[in-house]
Amino acid sequence: MNKITSLFEIKYPIVSGGMVWCSGWRLASAVSNAGGLGLIGAGSMHPEVLQEHIVKCKNATNKPFGVNIPLLYPEIEAIIKIVIEQKVPVVFTSAGNPKTWTQTLKKEGIKVAHVVSSSKFALKCQDAGVDAVVAEGFEAGGHNGAEETTTMVLIPQVRQVLDIPLIAAGGIATGEGMLAAFALGVQGVQIGTRFALTQESSASEEFKNRCVNLNEGDTMLALKKIGATRLIKNEFYNQVKQAEDKGATAEQLKELLGKGKSKKGIFEGDLENGELEIGQVASLIKDLPTVQEVVENIVEHFNQGIGKLDKILM
Repeated sequence: MNKITSLFEIKYPIVSGGMVWCSGWRLASAVSNAGGLGLIGAGSMHPEVLQEHIVKCKNATNKPFGVNIPLLYPEIEAIIKIVIEQKVPVVFTSAGNPKTWTQTLKKEGIKVAHVVSSSKFALKCQDAGVDAVVAEGFEAGGHNGAEETTTMVLIPQVRQVLDIPLIAAGGIATGEGMLAAFALGVQGVQIGTRFALTQESSASEEFKNRCVNLNEGDTMLALKKIGATRLIKNEFYNQVKQAEDKGATAEQLKELLGKGKSKKGIFEGDLENGELEIGQVASLIKDLPTVQEVVENIVEHFNQGIGKLDKILM
């Protein structure tokens, strides 16, 4: 056992991303049952919907699972209350100040990790008392750090300043990718895109099939003025790019984004007019397996990679 498996009481140091419209109770429970830590993505759920997913997740697994909570969520107090009442063992927070809720959660016996994109914010998390930090690189899907630092550059810098366990995220979908992250000093990985493209993911089949046909360069970072987001190039992305090229203000971009664009694209499968969020590593993925198959493959290739490196060094 390493620091992450010990902290979260799991078999493998693999955490699923709390992805909007992908990470429901089916995906979270499947990851936990496979030996990792599954997360329910609260970012796309009203409080009553989240409660339903937590209850269903409890019924689907007897293993630890968690909830990912964007701290800028408009109904944050109701979400926190539900997580505490339901005795969720782990919470991953993002997009906000970790000092706001970390101690409230920890007093209830909940373990807390926070997602960052820089060493500066990693230190703030440690000062806030979180149990672990997730350092997420520029490659990741969905909302991304404004610094645009890649995972391979970010992880060593964050590792230098932290004393608590570190988890890598962004561009990791294989055992080899996990091994590379471990070589840079992490104790665990958070994987989004690979789990988004599985049978248990709640994303639409249209979205999943679009993603497994992506090539290099088919995703780009956009919407930087209102929150950098990695998007698949489609008609909606083209509209965003044109607006940004013309110097659109944050307010104009918000108006273009409107409401429900990510639901329209990821959950409902509108591949042209919806907001399609996915990581760069999607171009490596060409299948839609079960979560169990994904975890087994990652662990197998991680162990094989260790053996190959031993032979190279000898």
